[in-house]
Amino acid sequence: MRKYVAEFMGTFMLVFLGTGTVVIAKGNALTIGLAFGLAITVSAYAFGGISGGQFNPAVTTAMLINHRIKSLDAIYYIVAQILGAVVASFFVRTFVSGLKLSATQLGQTDFPKISAGLAFIVETLITFLFITIILNVTSKEHGNSDFAGIVIGITLSFLIIFALNLTGGSLNPTRSIGPALFAGGGAFAHLWLYILAPEVGAILAAFFSKYLLGSEY
Repeated sequence: MRKYVAEFMGTFMLVFLGTGTVVIAKGNALTIGLAFGLAITVSAYAFGGISGGQFNPAVTTAMLINHRIKSLDAIYYIVAQILGAVVASFFVRTFVSGLKLSATQLGQTDFPKISAGLAFIVETLITFLFITIILNVTSKEHGNSDFAGIVIGITLSFLIIFALNLTGGSLNPTRSIGPALFAGGGAFAHLWLYILAPEVGAILAAFFSKYLLGSEY
């Protein structure tokens, strides 16, 4: 049970601090990227020793493919991650309402400037890059566990900064699920993309890391 609570808390921190920076602090691209990146770094060091610090269904999928997590644990991890994101978005919505801000602006992800096809490519690519880094920096074969949290946080920050004006830079189905459930609109209508594209990126990263980079043994 401790593992699932840790996954809940890590995902909660990511969504709460990240989307809170978007709508409450009204951060710019750099601030938003750093908020998500630092949140994942803090969570990795605080909770990663308990659960492995996945905090992302796409990461869990890649870990499952590469036999770093058992099937039943993977299911419970994903459930805990989704719950963490939803509860985080509930609190963000509560604070947004308290500030008399628009209840439909919750840091949700969408792609109003580009096509769905291009958005799918963006989210697949950035998730592929992100999870490739995760799988290799945490690899027993050639990773570095001491600095893994820092590397993962920096990588997430840069990828979100890059993708913010394209797709919002999700890289994580739960990061999109939580806000979309409360905000509705285009974010909810396009939620399928933010679930499917990261999962495709994760699957590609798992096989790429395993067979071309030798992240497993």
